[in-house]
Amino acid sequence: MFKLRFTMMSATAACALALGAGAVGAAQNDKSSKDDEAKRPKIRLRVQPQVAMAPARVTLTAELVGGADDFEEYYCPAIEWDWGDDTTSESTSDCEPYEAGKSQIKRRYTVQHQFRRAGNYKLYIHLKSRARVVGSGTTTLQVQPGVGGVE
Repeated sequence: MFKLRFTMMSATAACALALGAGAVGAAQNDKSSKDDEAKRPKIRLRVQPQVAMAPARVTLTAELVGGADDFEEYYCPAIEWDWGDDTTSESTSDCEPYEAGKSQIKRRYTVQHQFRRAGNYKLYIHLKSRARVVGSGTTTLQVQPGVGGVE
């Protein structure tokens, strides 16, 4: 009976030890994910003008604000613009290999697009690394019917 009880206590102690190690690992993961979030620049997307008449040519500007200048996920991304009108466009750059502490992220992206029809549009920018979206921003645009009924 003593041996059985000792085995149960050992199993309980092993479980407690494993749970404690898991808690330490989880705490370390929480800290590293908080550190990553502090380094991650925020993506601000704005459209000019915000309200226009069809047909409307607008300028979309994305800015990366705050965070680390060498944030690896945002270094040399492919940029996908989703116009909310069933069209997208994408651009890529040819960059030197990433070097921590040396490579600098680009902080501003600007593009123009023409909307031919009236409507409310939700516009997106997606920063991609190896076809995986690593960051996104969104804004809205209202296009009103133009002169002469152009929609």
